[in-house]
Order: sequence, then structure tokens, then C-alpha cells
Amino acid sequence: MPDVGEGLTEAEILKWYVQPGDTVTDGQVVCEVETAKAAVELPSPFDGTVHELCFPEGTTVDVGQVIISVNVGGDAPPAPAAPVTESVAAQAVPAEPVAEEDEPQGRQPVLVGYGVAASSTKRRPRKGSGDTAPAAAAPVQQAPAAVSVPEQLNGHASAAGRPLAKPPVRKLAKDLGVDLTTVVPTGPDGIITREDVHAAAAPAPAPAVEAPAAAPAPVQAPAPAAVPAAAPTTETSGARETRVPIKGVRKATAAAMVGSAFTAPHVTEFVTFDITRTMKLVEELKTDKDMAGLRVNPLLLIAKAVLVAVRRNPEINAAWDEAAQEIVLKHYVNLGIAAATPRGLIVPNIKDAHAQTLPELSKSLSELVATAREGKTTPAAMQGGTFTITNVGVFGVDTGTPILNPGESAILAVGAIKLQPWVHKGKVKPRQVTTLALSFDHRLVDGELGSKFLADVAAILEQPKRLITWA
Repeated sequence: MPDVGEGLTEAEILKWYVQPGDTVTDGQVVCEVETAKAAVELPSPFDGTVHELCFPEGTTVDVGQVIISVNVGGDAPPAPAAPVTESVAAQAVPAEPVAEEDEPQGRQPVLVGYGVAASSTKRRPRKGSGDTAPAAAAPVQQAPAAVSVPEQLNGHASAAGRPLAKPPVRKLAKDLGVDLTTVVPTGPDGIITREDVHAAAAPAPAPAVEAPAAAPAPVQAPAPAAVPAAAPTTETSGARETRVPIKGVRKATAAAMVGSAFTAPHVTEFVTFDITRTMKLVEELKTDKDMAGLRVNPLLLIAKAVLVAVRRNPEINAAWDEAAQEIVLKHYVNLGIAAATPRGLIVPNIKDAHAQTLPELSKSLSELVATAREGKTTPAAMQGGTFTITNVGVFGVDTGTPILNPGESAILAVGAIKLQPWVHKGKVKPRQVTTLALSFDHRLVDGELGSKFLADVAAILEQPKRLITWA
């Protein structure tokens, strides 16, 4: 399992696209995995025949564990001493562990497409390797040859009497209330595995980690990724409750929201106003030849209004650097759009949205939403946001108190646009009315700045000609 970016420590196998015996080519997608941030397709870095799928679908696997082995020398496994190439994302290892090897030759296989970098030829033995290891397999951790594996595992030295375990395994033990000193290790060199921790937490025996693909029983018996969180079971099993593992995007979202809520002092302000003129402009733009083929909706003009208001109040676009004790003013806007997907809430952002014209912004919004719905949003697309918009109005909700996206200073919630009685030119008339809610970090944004910014957004949407006069 490669590190697909952002320092993630584990990923869930969502779907295998190949089976043992299938022929694969370099660059062919073999499986789809879900990290805490997004779903990612993993291509094969080898030409050959699939020998074994080490984990079934629905299994959460630590980064660095072998998930698939491929025979690269035809039907028979390659000779143990055959030299192989390695890369940042994936390393092919011989059947028997060695300390050094010849320099890489030819193309270096890359598993996730982040490029090839020179890597050390010194490595620790492959986890679980032996005389019968089948074929070229996926990544291993590197360590200086002069230091034994237990002393250098993942950079955590083994103190006297301290159990050996990877950081994700230690966290799992802490979450389950398991004392690692009481766990019997089954991993190589006395390393405690996730299965050891689960076995200590539950008396039921756990299946082997690297069960052959022909045995379909899951390693940790997690719920399949495609099963919705609220899947009812009462009709089939009579159960009164359903428990769904917290993992993937839901787990990351929960951690981020808790961290944000208890780190940044939130303040939320509201404004209700007449958005009728903006709604009329939306209809006019739909027939404009310059917007032909582009999606035009209220969110597009709301996003443009936010960008204009940020230009008028640049201090709202900032971040708090706790370590350096500095306020970081951003002179660019990476506009985040909260998107509800089948895998949970994600917030991809439009890079340098402040520099885009209205047609360009429309195209960027359409691509962002389409990619999110397909579950193809990359981790990079969700990094570096500076300001977020969340549209709760599409669910018929009037307003809310949104929680800041970590690292940002403000977030705008857009409520439902409804036809309501409103005083217009001295008379009560039916008008399109909506409510905006702005939450901001009070360490960065005081009440005056937050109020001015929110009032500017409302003023632009109430009189959209200000998109021109204030731009």
C-alpha cells in the first residue's frame, strides 16, 4: 500500500479490478482505495501475471503492507536473486531479503503517479518474506543496513521492554483499550500487528493477515464500502441496531471538525436580504452567448460576490500560525466548495479563483462538482483552501452555523432562496429572500471585519451591478 500523499497512514481497499491469473500491464489500474481524504485508483508498476491478492475488498491496510503480488517473469515466479527497480511509491523486492542491490536499470515503476526520485539501495527485509515468497511485491520501509529492523522500524527505536509496533497499531491499541505489553506478537522480528491487537481485544480468533485470495473471508470483517451508513437490517436479521465502522472520509471529517471547533473560537453572524435581482440576472446569463454551454446558477454569482467582498476586505482571507505566532495574510483565494458525496462531506477548492472571469469560474465550479460526485477528487484538490462556501439551501434549510474548515479563517453558509413577503419600495410584495451565515475565527477576524464582509456580500447580491462597480 503506497503513501498516496499528505502523510496518510492507511487506506481501505474499495474494489479490485483484477484477479489471480489475470495479465496486467505497466500503468493498468488494479484497484481503487479510499484514504481519509479521497478515493484513488492504483496502477500496476509491472508487466506480468497477478499471483495473489493479499487482502479482500473492504479491508483497511496500513501504508507499507503488501497488497498484491505479480509474477513479472511469466508463469513461474522470478529467480530470488533477480535485480529489481524501486521508486518512491513502490519497490519490487526479491524473494530473500538483501542489504544492497545493483543500481536501478531502465524504467522505474511508479504506483500512484507522483514521479520518480532517487532512492537508497539499502533496505530492511520485506515483511513476512521467506524462502517461498512468490513474486515481485509492493512497498517496504527503508532502513540503514547497519541497524536491525526492530531498532529502526518506521523511525521508532525499540526501548528495553517496549513492545514493537507501528504508530497506526499503537493508536488502534489505544482506541481499543489494549495494553501492548500483554499482546502476543505474530509479526516478523516480534512486531505487533493490527490483527494481534484485535485478537487481544476480542476472544474470537482473527483470520490470518495474508490469507490467499482464494479464501474470500475478510481479514477484519469490515463493512463493505458500498453499504450506506443507514442500511437497515431489522427486516433480515431482526437487529435493533446497526454498527458501521468509522473510517475513510467520515473519520477524517470528524477529526477535522473536532479539531477546528475546539481550536478556533467561532463566531457566527447572519443577514437576511432580498436576492430577487440576482435571481433575475441568473436567468439573463443563461441566455447570454458568452455563457453558452456553461452552468449558470445562484451559487456562481454568490461565489463571485464572495471574491469581490474578499478584495474589499482582504484581512478576512488569512490563517493563524500557532507555531510561529503569526497571522498569515493570503493574497490569493483558493475557494472551497463543500460537497456532499456518497463517501461523506469533502471540501475541494478552486485554485486562484480570484483571478478567474465569470465563465472560467462557472467551468471550474462544474468540474469541481462533477469530480466530487464521481468520487474522483484528488487529495491535492482539497489542500490549500483559504475560504469556503457551503450551500445548505439545496436541502431546503434556511441557515446554519457552519464550522470552519481547518486552516481557514471564515466559512459562508448559503440558505434556501424562497419567495416571501418583503417590503419593496414601500409596499409588501413577494420577493426572493435568503439568509447568509458567516462563521469566522475570532482570533483573526473581529466583529467589525466580519460584519463588513458579510454586509458586502449581501449588498452585492441585493444589487448585482456592484459586481461591476466594486470589482
